[in-house]
Amino acid sequence: MTTLLLVTIPLLALTVIPGPDALIQDTVRRSEAEATETSSPTQLRTVVIDAGHGGKDPGCVGRRTRESWVVLKLALQLGRKIKQEMPKVRVIYTRSSDHFVELAERSAIANRNRADLFISLHCNASPSSSRVYGTETYTMGLHKTEGNLDVAKRENAVILKEDNYQQTYKGFNPNSPLAHIMLANYQHAFMGSSINFAEKVERSFRRNAERTSRGVKQAGFLVLWRTTMPSVLIETGYLTNPTEEAFLMTQEGQEQITNAIYKAFEQYKEEIDSAG
Repeated sequence: MTTLLLVTIPLLALTVIPGPDALIQDTVRRSEAEATETSSPTQLRTVVIDAGHGGKDPGCVGRRTRESWVVLKLALQLGRKIKQEMPKVRVIYTRSSDHFVELAERSAIANRNRADLFISLHCNASPSSSRVYGTETYTMGLHKTEGNLDVAKRENAVILKEDNYQQTYKGFNPNSPLAHIMLANYQHAFMGSSINFAEKVERSFRRNAERTSRGVKQAGFLVLWRTTMPSVLIETGYLTNPTEEAFLMTQEGQEQITNAIYKAFEQYKEEIDSAG
């Protein structure tokens, strides 16, 4: 006999979930106090920059390069830019070389260092067409389309390369749409600030890098799951598109991307610090 468990996902949706599940039960146990905690930092002093994938996990692979290599260059370049222009801001990397870091450890690094913002950098892929191109910035939340779900499933599938992933992620199945829905609950306390920064990033891509923006989107990403601060995942372009892959491989292209993200960061920091 199947038991139906009714779960309310704050600010997002009401979902009927079939059967007890460790991840669902953990979601239900989250306290209302945690849900109503301050959703924005009063000052932006520490940023964690996460270069997605790495080592034994190449991420998506284009004709000439792989995601893990491209985003590492972008992450280090963005960090250098922030340090140069804002020496008082502490910049922390989840990885600074081509090695594998588990998703849970990436968010743990941000939490241990009490980061005020978490930025995860990625490159996108379209299995169906090499013509798809553009940037996307994601926050944690319910996937609105199958495309959003596919991106989350692809990024979350990296846990299959980890040891004891079922225990670490409480039985999370990266191939289950239901599991991704449940993840949406965890970042709702920081949703407003996350979306605010994400919008600034996509606007800056259009204005400062002349990139085609595919907009701000939501989906369930494990790398954002346990971060206790505003967090975004930025898809900087499609490696499956030969033109965009070539752009992301050039120094000029990388500078345009990182400069656009920096300008969004600069604007967001000024806004946060002024409000504080």
